Amino acid sequence: MKTYINKLVALAFVILACVSCEDDAELTTLQQVSFSAPVEATPNTIILTSDNSYESVLTVSWLDVVYPIEAPVTYTLAIDVTADTFGENGWANAVRIPVGDDVLSTSILGGDLNDIAAELGLAPDVEGELMLRVEAYMDRYVYSESVPITVTPYVEEVAFGQIYMPGSYQGWDPATAAVLPAIAPGVYQGYITILAPQGLGFKFTTETNWDTFYGLDTNGNFAQGGDTDLTLPAFGSYQITVNLNLLTYTIVPYSWGIIGPSTPGGWDSDTDMFYDYQNSQWKFVGALNAGALKFRLNNEWTINYGSSEGNNGDISNGTMYLDDGGAHTINTNGNYEVTFIVGPNNPATAIYSVTQQ
Repeated sequence: MKTYINKLVALAFVILACVSCEDDAELTTLQQVSFSAPVEATPNTIILTSDNSYESVLTVSWLDVVYPIEAPVTYTLAIDVTADTFGENGWANAVRIPVGDDVLSTSILGGDLNDIAAELGLAPDVEGELMLRVEAYMDRYVYSESVPITVTPYVEEVAFGQIYMPGSYQGWDPATAAVLPAIAPGVYQGYITILAPQGLGFKFTTETNWDTFYGLDTNGNFAQGGDTDLTLPAFGSYQITVNLNLLTYTIVPYSWGIIGPSTPGGWDSDTDMFYDYQNSQWKFVGALNAGALKFRLNNEWTINYGSSEGNNGDISNGTMYLDDGGAHTINTNGNYEVTFIVGPNNPATAIYSVTQQ
């Protein structure tokens, strides 16, 4: 009997040892993980103005955090005032910006940083200090050392109004032309898609008439009353910004596209959408296959939207999320109309629709 009991005890030890080995194989939290180098913030002193509100004013970068298992690492940038980064509740009130899986840098526009500074209580036109840190997550959170930056915010003036972009693409009628809403006092921004055989010429007007218009003067300068037409460089989609304070304008290639197994290019290339200026939304009309569908900007993954909510089939006013790994699912092959617009008040989300024709 004693021998039998001893065998049972020995067997129990063997079983416990095996379980312990299995637990050790899966357990990673006992292994130390950390950022291998300090986070870099460039520049570390920033003066914010309305002129740089739509420019990148801060770039934060870091080295990857290596966890004991191979899986995507999710990074988030946290920003807070120095006084709130200490103690038990340190960083509890930080503004957090999702960066994405395995993404090792992010940039912030001047207007966005100004909004963050205001939210955190920095006084306008006064130099203040903010602290940055990067938060990495896989099976647990790992935090970088904090980095200080000096920021001088400003009071943002409320922008009102809009201008118009009549051109040969729509018969030169200001009343039915594409609209460029104000993004700052005297600064306007909008989008246009011009496709063959439409003409590439256009002007700007401040009203739905020709009383005040802008084109090129005899010296080729952008000017009020300029009789020579402005022109787009080629057929395609563009973001157009006009500064009537400085009498400047820019035309930048800019297009949203759909991508995924449901689209003609699969995961390899975008299928461009066109900008429907009459309804202020990006649109695709054409054949799609059953499969996944996501949205991304300018044929790059830098800015993309997806959905992990299981959305599929026809949908109206569906929500997509910035840097979300999920996708909408097209259930059946067919012809579809797809629309998309980034939330004007919350660019972390976008509204889309998918309708089989």
